[in-house]
Amino acid sequence: MHIAMMGSGGVGGYFGGRLVAGGCDVTFIARGKHLQAIRSHGLKIESRDMGDVVVNPAKATDNPEEVGVVDYVVVAVKLWDTGAIGRAILPMLGSKTTVLSLQNGVEADEILAGIVGAKRLIGGAAFIASSIAEPGVIKHIGTMQRVVIGEHSGGSSPRVKALHEALRKGEVVAEVSDDVQRTVWEKFVFLVGLSATTTLLRTPLGPIREDLENRALFLDVMRETVSVGRARGVALPKDYAENRLEFADGLPTDMTSSMHHDLENGNPLELAWLSGAVIRFGQDAGIPTPVNQMIFNALEPHATGTP
Repeated sequence: MHIAMMGSGGVGGYFGGRLVAGGCDVTFIARGKHLQAIRSHGLKIESRDMGDVVVNPAKATDNPEEVGVVDYVVVAVKLWDTGAIGRAILPMLGSKTTVLSLQNGVEADEILAGIVGAKRLIGGAAFIASSIAEPGVIKHIGTMQRVVIGEHSGGSSPRVKALHEALRKGEVVAEVSDDVQRTVWEKFVFLVGLSATTTLLRTPLGPIREDLENRALFLDVMRETVSVGRARGVALPKDYAENRLEFADGLPTDMTSSMHHDLENGNPLELAWLSGAVIRFGQDAGIPTPVNQMIFNALEPHATGTP
């Protein structure tokens, strides 16, 4: 099975490395110093709880046209790049190529469908705390490293089963969802809460959940997101935000979000596709989202990154 990881950072690098460990032929598409390091020294995953993985030599390029047709393209880039990346992966698509987005947010598949065709897409979500620690090195925090996939029409298929098995061979916690839209929104609820609070407060999860006011802020962000999702027809339980807060209590204290990492590194933020999306969806449904609006207003000056 030949897989192209379109984006080789915390998500693409981690799961791509695990897929190689499970026997897949993976090409990492990266850029800059990260690409140079992967070409020179391979790709290393540092995971204190799940064990390290080293892929050396690693197949890596910054040009999808060099890769040729693959069986699967996994898109794992920042949300603002989705349209450009959708066009960039076209040379890797054959008649039977499947495309899976493991991006944040809930809008990527709609964008990609307009470029590569909806029939190529399967849905999915990645649940993990990982980031580029240094060029060529992915740091993974905790034990959570889960991927859930499924057909947008519901359930499984031969192409879903094949990728599911490949992930499991790489010792990834992989599942098939009967309602992948709900799964994506389940991730979205928690991600919006984690990203908003860790980035606004410039601190990891531990101090947030231990402070009563910050804990309430975290919960309120997720409650608004659940309300918006339910208004859009997503089958989220009414108490799903409370469920996610309880889930957060069992996570590592040093867990944080990719948006928090981006803020610290002066990179652009996915703000418009996280809290910003909650606000937009809320406006469409007539649901107030004052907490997400407050966070959006506070972080918007940093959204384009530091020159």
